Amino acid sequence: MKVVYTIEELRKQIKEWKKEGQQIGFVPTMGFLHEGHTSLMKCARENDKVVVSIFVNPIQFCEGEDLLQYPRDLEHDLALCEKEQVDLVFAPSDEEMYQLNFCTYVDMTQLTNELCGLSRPGHFRGVCTVVSKLFHLVTPDKAYFGEKDAQQLAVIRRMVNDLNMDLTVVGCPIIREQDGLAKSSRNVYLNTKEREAALVLNRSLNQAVRQISDGCHSSKEIIEVICNEIKKEKLAKIDYVKVVDADLIRPIDQINGHVLIAIAVLIGKTRLIDNRIIQVDMERSYEH
Repeated sequence: MKVVYTIEELRKQIKEWKKEGQQIGFVPTMGFLHEGHTSLMKCARENDKVVVSIFVNPIQFCEGEDLLQYPRDLEHDLALCEKEQVDLVFAPSDEEMYQLNFCTYVDMTQLTNELCGLSRPGHFRGVCTVVSKLFHLVTPDKAYFGEKDAQQLAVIRRMVNDLNMDLTVVGCPIIREQDGLAKSSRNVYLNTKEREAALVLNRSLNQAVRQISDGCHSSKEIIEVICNEIKKEKLAKIDYVKVVDADLIRPIDQINGHVLIAIAVLIGKTRLIDNRIIQVDMERSYEH
């Protein structure tokens, strides 16, 4: 496995692979890797070469968020990447990615007006900018993202489509702990009581899916079901609970078609997200 820290080194290797006709799969990450990330690497192995980026992107953190405290462990991350037979890891510094007087950004409207975009102003501007830069540098044939960040996945897909980027964006299923908690780098912040309390996210979403399977198609009623369950947990504070069109990220009154049920909850001081993507056709519904 090759580890590079500069854009020059990265481009040199990518050009060599392209000349050889190698197909490249790319997994962009912010590090502190876990089984969710390795599942993306496993999916990316369908390509000739797998590239992973490790970069805590400062411009996607809003004021007061955990940029300085965000967990980092490059040694652990590199060992995990090597175990997964990654071919190249790109681990740039802030200065390498954003040179002095950097002032060019990629922004988006509509898809970023709800969910995390509403509660974290400027977040997706930072996400789109860094992912666009990484796509231009790595020039992958396919890029892999987890469905846990469902809005991010929809945003990246729209950006690739709108800007005619020559790659395929692949969404991969959420990886969970045995008790149902979605894998997240931020789970490390949780103490024992908070870790137990965090199970309310998955539990409330499971209740919502059961209600839909029983015939409830009212978004308002499903939101109430989720909120009532979360409010039973004293350590939990709701950021948002939304039912939206999964492709357009717009609120819907009736659950029909391709639907995203998304939640963000503070457990203590730690903000966690989870979701369900379901396809509802008339009176039938099933989890995606």
